[in-house]
Amino acid sequence: MNLTIISGGQTGADRAGLDFAIYNNIPHKGWCPKGRKAEDGKISSQYQLQETPSSGYLQRTEWNVRDSSGTVIFTMGKELTGGSKRTAEFASKHGKPLLHLYPGRNYELASELLDFVTRNNLQTLNVAGTRGSKEPGVYRFALDVLKDALVARSSSTIGGSREG
Repeated sequence: MNLTIISGGQTGADRAGLDFAIYNNIPHKGWCPKGRKAEDGKISSQYQLQETPSSGYLQRTEWNVRDSSGTVIFTMGKELTGGSKRTAEFASKHGKPLLHLYPGRNYELASELLDFVTRNNLQTLNVAGTRGSKEPGVYRFALDVLKDALVARSSSTIGGSREG
């Protein structure tokens, strides 16, 4: 199975998903707001994102859910709020599988993510969650879980860059 990471480019969980993909030679794409807007300024061109017609975040959020096979939301707390809550609502609206991961949920987060991707036969994984200014630790948390879950798999199954 080949996996593509989709994300919106915001600081925090979104950026972790994109950086994970780049570091591991996994294809990535996604939608970002018009003007490549993020809370830390213009999103770098190293991220292969398309701009939505709107400069608001909501359209980007919905289109990334819509264009993915499933979504993982990373937060530092149990309750979904703001854009993360809207992401979950869009997953329900579009009938897409959703997994919410946060520290303390259990001690097998990487296994849970790998099982979610495998069980749902995901081709495109939307990586979403809290922005960096709201939960400063979310970038590292998301990056670590993605690495533990997906790098453990053969490169021939994630990204298709090596024959097994």
